[in-house]
Amino acid sequence: MEDEEAVRELIQTVLAEKGYDVIPSLDPQHAEQIAARFPEKFIYFDDMVMPGTSGRELAERISARRQGIRVLFMSGYTDNVITSGGMLEEGLAFLQKPFSPGALVQKVREVLSQTPAV
Repeated sequence: MEDEEAVRELIQTVLAEKGYDVIPSLDPQHAEQIAARFPEKFIYFDDMVMPGTSGRELAERISARRQGIRVLFMSGYTDNVITSGGMLEEGLAFLQKPFSPGALVQKVREVLSQTPAV
């Protein structure tokens, strides 16, 4: 779930051009509905800071219902602030904003190639 429309559109355009199916989410509730409806290989993008909930809390709710779902966290905060501030444990997939289209595609491939957490 990405709350910035321009970033959401960039992600959708770049990934669609690379052959990925992209289903955008407008809010946390919509993200949960989408994750529940699509059982195939799935990567979930989550902004660390969003209106109404934290990205970590939303990812935990989705992961509880979809074991093995892959999550890619994004934030404009630096990786150091995110991990040292306790928002995200080290080792979880993270992409710092702003990012280039190439960095986005590379990170998506990396996350999808990982064995999902059980």
